[in-house]
Amino acid sequence: MKLTEKNIAGLVCEPGRKDRLFFDDDLPGLGVRVTAGGSKTFIVQYSAGNTKRRVPLGRWGAVALADARKAARAILGEVAGGGDPAAERRAKREEEEAKAASERYTLGVLIEEWEALALAGRSESYRAEALRAIRVAFSEHLKKPAGTLTRAATLKVLDGLAKEGKAAMAGRTLAYGRACYGWALKRGRVAGNPFQGLPIPTTTPSRERVLTDDEVGAIYAGAGTLGWPFGPLLRVLLLTAQRRSEVAGMRWSEITPDLSTWTLPGERAKNGQSHVVHLSAPVREILAQVPRTAGQDLVWSTTGTTPPSGFSAATVRLRAAGDAERAARAEAAGEDPPGPMPEWRLHDFRRACVTWLAGAGYNPAVADKLLNHVATTGLSDVARVYQRGQFLPERKAALEAWGAHVLAVSSGRTIPGNVVPLRAEG
Repeated sequence: MKLTEKNIAGLVCEPGRKDRLFFDDDLPGLGVRVTAGGSKTFIVQYSAGNTKRRVPLGRWGAVALADARKAARAILGEVAGGGDPAAERRAKREEEEAKAASERYTLGVLIEEWEALALAGRSESYRAEALRAIRVAFSEHLKKPAGTLTRAATLKVLDGLAKEGKAAMAGRTLAYGRACYGWALKRGRVAGNPFQGLPIPTTTPSRERVLTDDEVGAIYAGAGTLGWPFGPLLRVLLLTAQRRSEVAGMRWSEITPDLSTWTLPGERAKNGQSHVVHLSAPVREILAQVPRTAGQDLVWSTTGTTPPSGFSAATVRLRAAGDAERAARAEAAGEDPPGPMPEWRLHDFRRACVTWLAGAGYNPAVADKLLNHVATTGLSDVARVYQRGQFLPERKAALEAWGAHVLAVSSGRTIPGNVVPLRAEG
């Protein structure tokens, strides 16, 4: 059949068929596809090896027959020259689709996917810190395609943190980012890991800051001026020597009715292991005064559903309150003001506790257990396996002694030096 505008208008698909092809006698390969619904589309058909290929040229009516012939000749010319236009168009389409998908798969989406699929088994504290670290450090990249984050851009962000005096945070962010992209790489979501092989910041300072008794006392007394929830929360943080996120997320269901013991579940512990914490007399007194709301399990929550946030601002207030307390004590004693305390962090509370316990003669193994460290100082490999549940009496005695010490130095006193702690056999 020689295709003309007139006879194309009269072409129909026989009843019972989905479609039918009509080819042109003048230009072999040019055809019209007519569907059961009456739609008519120009196509050009050619062979590639043993496979027939078809390339659509447009709907009849929108495309004139003369234009269809011209397009068909061009495509058949490519075929004669060894080309495969249909395969090339398909490859181009797939490339465009992949590019569009890549642009939609932003760093923000990657982080959300990593959180939902990879971090479900990690502790609450790890998830919160890892997600926060990457999102804050790479905030300007969250809406950009994850696959476009380069090693140079990554290094620039991490170096910027180190130059700001946050080398430790840079190191942790590097580890979190490497884990996140490594997971995505294994799933074929990105082509490479921009964090892999980057140097770990070497300017990370070793934290050796140990609070003095005078500083511990001033900080504890100063915390009493902060009000709810940070005043009592920070006091409990100091008295228990546990991690900030773990204390902030404390739940009534984790505490015994008599307020004597707090059992931190493994899913909330940094190392994923359940941890028993004895609550000393000062902690019990604080918890007894905490207002309780029916149906609310979180001890310190102001919303009823989430732990408190804003620790950075609270720490600034606590530093000021501690400095004010030291100044007031100096004035009462007729001494010159001591000036601000050297920089300290909430994490230094843990070091202050175990340092004091070591000076008081407690076995280092007890301190390790108090901090819920995986490794236990002073124990053999075999002993670590068989003594995981030991030292509870020693830990109780240690925290009671530490609590008494904190109360003493907060009131400007010192406790007697003849305390004999229960010792663990190493």
